[in-house]
Amino acid sequence: MQQPSAGRTAHRIAIEGAHVVTVTGEELPGGHVVVEGERIAGVGPGPAPAGSYDRRVDARGCLLTPGLVNTHHHLYQWVTRGLAVDHTLFEWLTTLYPVWAGIDEHAVHTGATGALSALALSGCTTTTDHHYVFPREGGDVLGAEIRAAQQVGLRFHPTRGSMDLGRSAGGLPPDHVVSDRDEILAASADAVARWHDPSPGSMLRIALAPCSPFSVTPELMRESATLARELGVRLHTHLAETDDEEAYCRERFGATPTEYVADLGWTGPDVWFAHTVHLDDDAVKTIGATGTGVAHCPTSNGRLGAGIARVRDLVDAGARVGIGVDGAASNEGTHLLEDVKHAVLFARAAGGPRALSVREALELGTLGGARVLGREDEIGSIETGKLADLALWRLDGFRHRDVADPVAALVLGTPPPLELLLVHGRPVVERDTVLTVDTDAVAAECAAVHRALVAKAG
Repeated sequence: MQQPSAGRTAHRIAIEGAHVVTVTGEELPGGHVVVEGERIAGVGPGPAPAGSYDRRVDARGCLLTPGLVNTHHHLYQWVTRGLAVDHTLFEWLTTLYPVWAGIDEHAVHTGATGALSALALSGCTTTTDHHYVFPREGGDVLGAEIRAAQQVGLRFHPTRGSMDLGRSAGGLPPDHVVSDRDEILAASADAVARWHDPSPGSMLRIALAPCSPFSVTPELMRESATLARELGVRLHTHLAETDDEEAYCRERFGATPTEYVADLGWTGPDVWFAHTVHLDDDAVKTIGATGTGVAHCPTSNGRLGAGIARVRDLVDAGARVGIGVDGAASNEGTHLLEDVKHAVLFARAAGGPRALSVREALELGTLGGARVLGREDEIGSIETGKLADLALWRLDGFRHRDVADPVAALVLGTPPPLELLLVHGRPVVERDTVLTVDTDAVAAECAAVHRALVAKAG
């Protein structure tokens, strides 16, 4: 395979001989995809049309899918992995808040570079991030993770998160990691003005994301929704992750988490929630009827013992459902393809072998995530005219060659080698190697930052 320089956009690329899974219902064994610049110029059976190509990729023995879309993350947590490994959510948070309080631009840039590289190696081409910890002496931490995404080369939808409800006022986070509401709203508007790119093909879009019902006041939730809609950006928050949150909302607000946020204007196709594990039937109906989005994070939910989200019910009710890895402090691997697999296994553990098919799970990890982010017209499926965000998986090795169904090999088998990852038509990964950053150097720096943060927290 010809090795182009990292980050270069070839004018025309032909990928030939792969089993092409478009995620629109069509599969093309031995098919081809033609990329011109940043977009898909052609999809079809057999070899690519005759013509001049800057690069021809022999993809025999491979499966070609859309790039995976990650709908929930906390990138900086890559440098705080392996802590509080046997804790509940609330125990885990109270243990880690003192560590996270020490982050700064360098820590966030380092952690985000590590997490984004890991996502790329797992087939991810677009990711969100929910960043809500802004230490006063930390510098421009949102800008730091945006720089990291630009360096690694992933399409990025970060959110300007926030917390204004500290422990002294009945919230969960320590007072020293929360901020004043007016300050938060001003910083949120500034982040959108500074970074948000709504243009077609955008590599960077911002959303607003107050953290959770137990770390944010109702006033901030309501005013953030108003501001986001004035600015034309999306809304994101954690919701209904654990039984503790359910009890907290009933005691403090006299409502379930979903009833509480719905009353504050937090439903609709411009909103997406992370987790939604503990939903009653009415909550499922509300989320579905309003077309609200959900980031299903099965690995994190399992790691923290939160439970199993009602994915089948949410999809059937009309919700937009995607997959999220969640922060690396609650999912040490940050492997998005593994979360697609875990979505299948969790759904079937709760609802039987037909609760979620392997192709439905792959759709959740691609086109489903694109719908959650409002990008389904541009990413999430392999169609002419869409952006060239593509993942090519090698399935002709020992672990996968004799699996009869290539999609089952991808989703249910051991994660296969990633032969090629294109983002916006540019190669970011080849043969399981990130082209854009030195991952060995990144790993060493991440380890150093981890040690420094733990020592700083005492």
